[in-house]
Formats: sequence, C-alpha cells, structure tokens
Amino acid sequence: MFKNETKKLYKRAKELEAIKFGKFTLSSGKKSSYYFDGRLLSMDPYSVNLITKIFIKKIIEYKADAFGGPSVAAVPIVGALTLKCYFEKINLYGFFVRTEAKNYGTNRKIEGLVKPGMKVAIFDDTLSTGSSLLNSIETVEEMDCEVVLALTILDRQQGALEKLNKKKIPLFKILEASETGNISLV
Repeated sequence: MFKNETKKLYKRAKELEAIKFGKFTLSSGKKSSYYFDGRLLSMDPYSVNLITKIFIKKIIEYKADAFGGPSVAAVPIVGALTLKCYFEKINLYGFFVRTEAKNYGTNRKIEGLVKPGMKVAIFDDTLSTGSSLLNSIETVEEMDCEVVLALTILDRQQGALEKLNKKKIPLFKILEASETGNISLV
C-alpha cells in the first residue's frame, strides 16, 4: 500500500545520513552500535511529506479523532499532519505530550486539541523500548481518550511492540531495524 513512499523515505534517510554507526546511548539507557535520527527526516520537507502521506492514511483507517505523541520527536510530524489536514479538509486534530506538566499558565501536560472521549493515534519517530510512547499513551488514557493506533518511522525491535500488544494497541511501522542496524522496509 505504501511501497513507493517507503522506498523514497528510506532512500532519503540514506541521503540525509539519518542512520549512523558507532557507539551510542539511547534514551532508554541501552547501548547501541547504530543510531537512527528520525528528526533529520521529520524536519526535512521532502521526508515529512512522505511520512504524513503514510501516517494520515493509517490514522483515518483507524478512525482516530486526533493524533500526537511525545515532545520533542513528534512535534514536527504533528505540525506537518495538522497542516495536511487543513489543506485536504480532513477533520482531525493534533497534540503533543510534554514529559512534565508546565508549571505556569494552564499547567497542562497535553498541548493541542485533544479532548476526553476522543479516539487517538499516538506516534514517535523511533521506537526502542517504547518508554516515551507509552508515557504519552498513559497520559492521554488518563484524560479518558482511547488509543486506537501507534505509529513510528522506525521500530528498533527492542520491546516496544510487545508492550503495545499487552495494551492491545496495534503498531504501524514504516521501517524496522535489526540489532545490528540493518534496516528493512515494512
């Protein structure tokens, strides 16, 4: 269904050197021989257009009312998806989840147009153990929203899928990587 867009995105990831090999510490604290920088894609106009084409179709398929994810990684994609919804006259809303509620103004942890009772899609640019994504899921669930879909650009296959399966939340991924950083198109 997304074969052409996926191939183009993978080619662009290579052009932008979004995958690097060496010694890296991931946000989960785990060590890795490779690093995938999804922000190089989500901040690149060509790449984010491909990502939003793919994500919006899945979000609509799962009948979500809103979409979002953890700050900082999801913010550029939320912005691009929101703009796409405007131009294509799609009635969906964007949001992002802060790691901590801000201690000024409205003191919100969720920023955007998400409301109790909504069905939402949650995404992150890269998944390893899924901690950031799962924190966002818990936050929107506390707001009485139903998470109907999780999405990612790259699944590192380090436990996130299993955690999502336990919560009965389907995962859609564009790319996946082996332990050594061999990336394949999904």
